[in-house]
Amino acid sequence: MMLEIEELHTGYGRTQVVSGVSLTVPDGAVVSVLGHNGAGKTTLLRAVVGLLKPSAGRIRLDGEDISALRPHRRVDRGMAYVPQGQQSFGQLSVLENLQLVADGRRDGSGRVAEALDMFPALRPLLARRAGLLSGGQRQQLAIARALITDPRLLILDEPTEGIQPNVVAEIEATIIALSKRSGMSILLVEQHIGFALQAADNYYVLAAGRVSSAGAGGAASAGDVRKAMLI
Repeated sequence: MMLEIEELHTGYGRTQVVSGVSLTVPDGAVVSVLGHNGAGKTTLLRAVVGLLKPSAGRIRLDGEDISALRPHRRVDRGMAYVPQGQQSFGQLSVLENLQLVADGRRDGSGRVAEALDMFPALRPLLARRAGLLSGGQRQQLAIARALITDPRLLILDEPTEGIQPNVVAEIEATIIALSKRSGMSILLVEQHIGFALQAADNYYVLAAGRVSSAGAGGAASAGDVRKAMLI
């Protein structure tokens, strides 16, 4: 699945946060977006998934202009979005959270099993209420729920934010493993520069709502990225 963002402008009311951003997520690639808080990273993702309307520019998915499509129509086309905050239904068990997404989908039980294979630490917690999980466990659950939709484009916003270091390593390893799945593209917003560059085929740095630097993940240095974040 190819995602193309062309000269995108968007924000909140009269406040423009993203100004003329262009980027591409090639089919089967991982693209990382980096930048300080307030640089426009989350705003960009919210526009990609349809939660914010662009004031100018275009968003294309496999060549189709989806700029005006509602979020559920983008999900139908293969997008899955995991926002910040380890979101889940706290009163439901881990298994019920997963089944809520799986119900009505072809081979829903098989997809739940596949998601749990990616996050085996969730298996002994299936009966536990999601609201009683740690932040790292909730993040694993949030990503597992997204995987049940069998996305072709997985969009992750700060998946390691506020999570204990041992679980961060697990989540990072899982994201890198997902990136090797045939056909799945990943758009990743991440504060951990080392991980973001390691995982990425390509990266973009946002500063004040604009792309200040871009390149191949393996060819970049953390120092160069930090400099670009300050522009």
